[in-house]
Amino acid sequence: MTWAQRLLTAVLAVGLLILAGCSSTGGSGGGKGGGYYKDDGPGSNIPADIEAIPNAVPRIESHAKANFRPYVVFGKRYVPVSDERPFRQEGTASWYGKKFHGKKTANGETYDMYAMTAAHPTLPIPSYARVTRAGTGKSVIVRVNDRGPFHSARIIDLSYVAAAKLGLIGPGSGQVVVEAITNQDIRNNSFDTPKAQPLPVAPPPAPAPVLTAQASPAPEQTQEAAGVPDALAALSHNDDAFASNPGPSDASGIAAGQVYLQFGAFSARHTADTLATELNAQIGHTETNQAYVDSTGELHRVRVGPYPSRTAAVNAAMRIEQRTGLPSSMALR
Repeated sequence: MTWAQRLLTAVLAVGLLILAGCSSTGGSGGGKGGGYYKDDGPGSNIPADIEAIPNAVPRIESHAKANFRPYVVFGKRYVPVSDERPFRQEGTASWYGKKFHGKKTANGETYDMYAMTAAHPTLPIPSYARVTRAGTGKSVIVRVNDRGPFHSARIIDLSYVAAAKLGLIGPGSGQVVVEAITNQDIRNNSFDTPKAQPLPVAPPPAPAPVLTAQASPAPEQTQEAAGVPDALAALSHNDDAFASNPGPSDASGIAAGQVYLQFGAFSARHTADTLATELNAQIGHTETNQAYVDSTGELHRVRVGPYPSRTAAVNAAMRIEQRTGLPSSMALR
């Protein structure tokens, strides 16, 4: 066996060991993890009687204007919908648990995996929806208070307890019908009766390919020359790279956990310092990560981070824009 063959064999062996480690979910309560999020799974303090946890109780809520602004994530444009119009969607639901428990949601609330909540790309936050599992007719009412999932094969991410009540913990995902509960439904108190009919269970869609190459970025411009960058600029890969790649890097070779939000690049250091100070004054009480200046030569970037995933960065960008009005772009380091 040549030296090159021995090296290749060793690399493959290490990769298989790491992959085996990543396939276990840990935690208690059995079952799979969320199915799409690395190191996610059930928590250690699962309520004794999941079925006894009541549905979310719909009520008319106010919204920040920023929650209705269109946004772009991973090359796809999302347009939030009104809570005054009917909305119905069929597709695959997954769930998220201990990895996100206690973290901030897109509208600044704290995610509780044992509360009846969900993440959706376009339903108003906050708002309410009925989620019915295909084939069984079992349904729950959840409060939508987070953005996601940003994945072509899924339409909603449920909290651990909402997924458990629908029987989705074991399989990790399943087909559902999502129906918005409109303000008119709430006024008429007409949201208790499910509108959806049980659907035949279709085979799950094929997983989207993980991209392994990324287009070369355009040369960076200073904020004075380029203007404020578009919020949530598209990237050419997504969080599934973290879950599917057995090594410590994502699909583009960037170390996991090195995702940042960038609020500008300046040629004058004092301008960057001023913006970072103003940002921290507004987000200091709500964000764990603080704004700072990252200088390279004569270019001074104002960044917040790092975040453990692109989805976490997206949700943080929404919270910060809602509070400050400042859009951001994503940066990898």
